[in-house]
Formats: sequence, structure tokens, C-alpha cells
Amino acid sequence: MQGKSMIKVTKSLFISPRELKFIASTGSGPGGQHVNRVATKIVLLWDVDSSENVSTAQKNRIKQKLSTRINKAGVLRVTSSKHRSQKANKEATIARFALLLSEALATKKTRKKTKVSSSQREKRLESKKKRGVTKRLRARVQPDKH
Repeated sequence: MQGKSMIKVTKSLFISPRELKFIASTGSGPGGQHVNRVATKIVLLWDVDSSENVSTAQKNRIKQKLSTRINKAGVLRVTSSKHRSQKANKEATIARFALLLSEALATKKTRKKTKVSSSQREKRLESKKKRGVTKRLRARVQPDKH
């Protein structure tokens, strides 16, 4: 199941490269003639619903977390035009794709409520009292009215 060609998303989830579609186009931005003539920008497309190895619950979670990157047809889109070669941009999109999915599928730990221990509470109150005494000693002394 998990050969060298499979893309590792989590410890137990691998996605086949056959499920991915790559489109090459010319990149935008500075770069002169090179950027206008060479199709180095890579767009990775992945149909979330038709994926074989992803469970329905995982698909729903991915759709919820990555809703801004998924179109109405249910296709996830990842692009890269950082590098000057198609190969490097393709590798960058695959790495970004795996990272996005692993982050979307990661579950946050639930926060456990904690209480301040009584000894800590007493220590805090004691330090506040000491601080108050110090400040009182700094105050201007009132002359006696005898």
C-alpha cells in the first residue's frame, strides 16, 4: 500500500500520485523574458471526494478546514511558482499539499481545567501583603497632632 511513490500525509494516511493532476503555466511577477516564455508555475489539483484512501470523516474535515482552497466541484488547488524549474515547483506543491492535509487532519488536544493549589494561593497572598507593607513604609509619615 505505501510504496515509495505514495505521498505521506500522516502516519496512517498515504495518497497515490495518480489522484493528483498537475497543470503547468507561465508564472507571474518579475523575471523578464524567462518568466514570460517558460511554463514553470505548477498547479496541483486533487479531487477530495474521489480519493480512495481518505475516509468520509477525513474528507469532511478537509473540506471544512481548507474551504478557501477547495472549489465548488470539491477540487483542492495548490500552486507554486517560487522556483525556476517545473520539477522544483512540482516537488514544492506536493510538499505543501501534504503539509496542508496533515494540518487539516490534526486534532487539537482538549484543554483540561486546572485549579490553583491552596499553597500557591497562600504564597501569592503573602507576597501581596509584603508588597503592601513595603509600599506603606515608603509613604510620607504624618506628623503627630499632640
